[in-house]
Amino acid sequence: MSGSFMVKPVSQATQAKAKADAIDEARAVAPDVPARIGSTPATKFRGNPAIFGRLVEDHDKHRALLAMIEATVPNDPTRKALFEEFVRDVHGHAAAEEQALWSTVMRNPKTTEFARHAVGDHHKLDKLMADAAARDITSPGWLDHFATLKDEYLEHILEEETEQFLEAEKTLSEADQRYMRKVFEQRKKAEKADAVIEKKIALKPIA
Repeated sequence: MSGSFMVKPVSQATQAKAKADAIDEARAVAPDVPARIGSTPATKFRGNPAIFGRLVEDHDKHRALLAMIEATVPNDPTRKALFEEFVRDVHGHAAAEEQALWSTVMRNPKTTEFARHAVGDHHKLDKLMADAAARDITSPGWLDHFATLKDEYLEHILEEETEQFLEAEKTLSEADQRYMRKVFEQRKKAEKADAVIEKKIALKPIA
């Protein structure tokens, strides 16, 4: 497919502001906890006014929440607040992403596999979040279990931003992408409000 469907690139200043705004949203949960996410993988979608930019906005918020959780100590009450915000936001994000984006992309034979892979990752992350939620968040060893979730989530969003979004973009018009953002915004709000933090320890490695 030609690149004629691609939304026009945004300036570096717009990208930087989008990232900063996403981090600020995470910091609002616990203003005193540092949100040191460092450098992030390069993506042309940050600050994009359509669906992919909106998804990266959430990704940057989640990167910040992960870093903040890792910066807490066992008895810090903000750890629980940050973790619960992460889980609810990821649940809402994933469900809305599947409804707004992947349900359409999956119907195109050229991008079906990318969509299936992304949705499969969501199910794996659900299990990892449930496993972490079921364990004692105040214990010294909790961060060891959390580290697996963090690594898997960061790998998932890296794949989306550097592979899956690029392939999906080729098959969607600019109008499609902007409409999908509107659908995502509506569904994210509703899905996050209804999100339940499940607790289930994994008895064997989650593949």
